[in-house]
Amino acid sequence: MVILGVDYGLKNIGLAIATSPLAEPLANLRVSSGIHKKLQKICLNLQVEKIVIGMSEGKIANEIHRFATQLEKGLNIPIVFQDEALTTRHATQNLSESQTKKKKRQGPKHSFAASLILQEYLDTLKDGSVI
Repeated sequence: MVILGVDYGLKNIGLAIATSPLAEPLANLRVSSGIHKKLQKICLNLQVEKIVIGMSEGKIANEIHRFATQLEKGLNIPIVFQDEALTTRHATQNLSESQTKKKKRQGPKHSFAASLILQEYLDTLKDGSVI
């Protein structure tokens, strides 16, 4: 099974992928008017069978639900939500500890956050397998 992890933000969207019990960063996308079509193309090309979207609390939660609803309209793929509390902060901290220069850390932090969200979801599966 191929599962896509999504860290949704107002400016950037991080993507991660899992074809095994381990999630890995995939890509960072800038939010634009064609973002749903880009994601649909990615899902079709990778044969994604499930999408896990990180869910926050507060005002952004409504935006995440709108985003997921629009994405779901163009795909016939189940979407589940996973708590994303502090994932971007943890991703930034991990990148900082890797001694990567600050300018280079800004882009990949969203895909790393998506991989943390997806990994947390994978860890909750009963048998620990994806396939």
